Amino acid sequence: MTQKILILNGPNLNLLGTREPEIYGKETLADIEKQCKALAKTLKLEVDFRQSNHEGELVEWIQEARKGFGGLIINAGAYTHTSVALRDALLALQIPIVEVHLSNLFKREEFRHHSYISAVAKGLICGFGGQGYKLALETFKAK
Repeated sequence: MTQKILILNGPNLNLLGTREPEIYGKETLADIEKQCKALAKTLKLEVDFRQSNHEGELVEWIQEARKGFGGLIINAGAYTHTSVALRDALLALQIPIVEVHLSNLFKREEFRHHSYISAVAKGLICGFGGQGYKLALETFKAK
């Protein structure tokens, strides 16, 4: 049976490729999704890739991950630094969580240095652009 990985993306990530390309690059979210799905196939994984600008919808998807998913990769965008609700939903999961960010949070504004997600995640990958998602997928490689 193929392990299913949920990849969640938070607010404004739908604007990748045009929003602050000097920070986030020119790659679109669709580009990243395509690369993740191609890599997942070689790793014998299945990927469900989603994006929402709405905190409540992200919470519902995290809760959905409790059934049928073997892992979660999350780039919560700005909610990383503000959402106790996402953190609480993640705490209810019994599957590994990998936090991903395109930019290096620690080279940016001070308020971005704190993450409500890091403390409940297996690991954090930041600063490698879209490659970070692929690095996160590698952690779920089928044995």
